[in-house]
Amino acid sequence: MRVLGIETSCDETAASVVALDGGSAPEILSNVVLSQIEEHAAFGGVVPEIAARAHVEALDGIIEAALADSDVSLDQVDAIAATAGPGLVGGLIVGLMTAKAIAAAANKPLIAINHLEGHALTARLTDGLDFPYLLLLVSGGHTQTVAVRGVGDYQRWATTIDDALGEAFDKTAKMLGLPYPGGPNVEKAAASGDASRFAFPRPMKGSAQPDFSFSGLKTAVRQAASAIAPLSDQDVADICASFQAAVADALGDRVARALARFRKEFPGKANPALVVAGGVAANRTIKATLEALCSEAGFAFVAPPQKLCTDNAAMIAWAGIERLRAGMAGENAADFAPRSRWPLDSVSAPLVGSGRRGAKA
Repeated sequence: MRVLGIETSCDETAASVVALDGGSAPEILSNVVLSQIEEHAAFGGVVPEIAARAHVEALDGIIEAALADSDVSLDQVDAIAATAGPGLVGGLIVGLMTAKAIAAAANKPLIAINHLEGHALTARLTDGLDFPYLLLLVSGGHTQTVAVRGVGDYQRWATTIDDALGEAFDKTAKMLGLPYPGGPNVEKAAASGDASRFAFPRPMKGSAQPDFSFSGLKTAVRQAASAIAPLSDQDVADICASFQAAVADALGDRVARALARFRKEFPGKANPALVVAGGVAANRTIKATLEALCSEAGFAFVAPPQKLCTDNAAMIAWAGIERLRAGMAGENAADFAPRSRWPLDSVSAPLVGSGRRGAKA
């Protein structure tokens, strides 16, 4: 079974071929990712129109490169899987329409994939993890804990009530004059900072409500920076270190509650696991906090390689394989419309952003 995956939900143009042969482990035959960081850096964030144009210019070549790297022809591919949401709708249109055209021309099945499902299932591609497990998704657009019970069977336990964690990192970096993307640059500055200098709040810590919040922390950073402006390099480093420590502390408190809930809801699960996915998972302070938390709670800590935590097409191709194996490929993917909003769990009530376009993921 070989699936070609296409990912264009934000600012990476990506294509990949993933194979699953019999009882052997899955294999990533190719995984080509073109980042648009340089195109967006001057704006301090992703500009949707620029992203969509960049996808149009690059996607055909990226797909050709993925097929060439995999040494698999389009005739040898069993299906095409493409991200259909959530994300920036311009980019989604480019990827999904391209996938529809390829599938129609090559007479291959088309599978519309929820981008979040790609993240949710990556640990099964990299680590062969069995269901159920707990997922912490921390990225530029999402901060969620999700019980992953099976393919297509997800229960969101918590989400952010305001900013996603990656968004908070990016906005903090912008306030302090650090380059885009914010996450790695805040972490780099924090390495030489004093994390105890600023007593930033730990949003939601100790709350019975399971969700996340980062807007108040971001406001506290702005107030602290304004109070001592103009900022020296050491001031910036100290603010970054204090911000990062507050994030790790608040995140640890929220995840600890999710781990306890998982124990109660799946008491028969031997060797439970916490899977951490999304670009923010690369932060070493956050990772160390979560690893220590899992060790104390008796959970395995699973973090796919960084190149598979950030947006990529291998996770989309793998989600396509998972759906093919489960007989859940869908019959009307050719008519599927891109969705800027597409919650992984459609049952849990949305906390923010519900409107004409539906609930925010």
